[in-house]
Amino acid sequence: MIHDKNNRKGYKKSMINLLNNKLNINNEKIYNVQNLQLQQHGVIHDIPINNIYPNPNQPRKDFEERSLYGLAQSIKDYGIIQPLSVRLILPASETSPPIYELIAGERRLRAVKLLLWENVPCVIINADNQVSAEIAIIENLQREDLNFFEQAKAIQKLIEMFEYTQEQAARRLSVSQSYIANKLRILKLSEEERNTITEYGLSERHARSFIRIADEEERKKIISTVIKRSMNVSSTDKYIDKILNEKEKTIVNHHNPKKTLIVKDVRLFLNTIDKVVDTIAQSGIDIKSEKTDRGEYIEIYLTVPKKKT
Repeated sequence: MIHDKNNRKGYKKSMINLLNNKLNINNEKIYNVQNLQLQQHGVIHDIPINNIYPNPNQPRKDFEERSLYGLAQSIKDYGIIQPLSVRLILPASETSPPIYELIAGERRLRAVKLLLWENVPCVIINADNQVSAEIAIIENLQREDLNFFEQAKAIQKLIEMFEYTQEQAARRLSVSQSYIANKLRILKLSEEERNTITEYGLSERHARSFIRIADEEERKKIISTVIKRSMNVSSTDKYIDKILNEKEKTIVNHHNPKKTLIVKDVRLFLNTIDKVVDTIAQSGIDIKSEKTDRGEYIEIYLTVPKKKT
């Protein structure tokens, strides 16, 4: 998963590289920063909270209230160990103070608001819209408590905003292309289905199993059954296998029984290929599968790289 320790290290490294390559840090000397993940040395400014606007590219939409109160208590006891990162979007004028946009640190900002602080320590970064958005998304993808649908939506946003290919996104996030593809697949589920899966604590592997069912209404019934029966991933896979196999058996052609047998065999064959391709993709190999219905036959085209991505 994205919050694996090795992946977290990769994300932090990618963020540091991103900043080193694209950003100019404000070097006005006030005092040294020792605990910044985004840079190894820099400057901290106390900025009024009311002058900081949220980042519109923040992938996290839900913030658990209990967690925020816990963070607020920690900040009250120990202070802010890691300052927020902001960028200047509107310089000061004779009638108004400078306005900043938050790049990283949404939870910390919300927590200090609970403490009724007036100012918050920040590092000011010179970043354009693209860099600001990219850092906000990558910083959030590091978080352990970002659920897998939020992770997938953040990756999708990264791809759409910057017109990245899946391969480019994988490089930016220090993960394999198959990892990106698997994350994006679960977004085939409707918003209602995602909310239900999240609410009842089902796993990402549950979600990947559900998308094997094409019809949304049928999927919802299956999700409901899995929840009621408290089915684990293995039981869910077997349950869906059974449903798909029963569907294949119901394909009956009374006019040509022989032809019906062939159709059933072909469907079983195609289903087996799909399972094999999915297993190979999950192992980290960037396999691509394309099926084309040519009328009298189905053309299957597989592309398998010689080296693992």
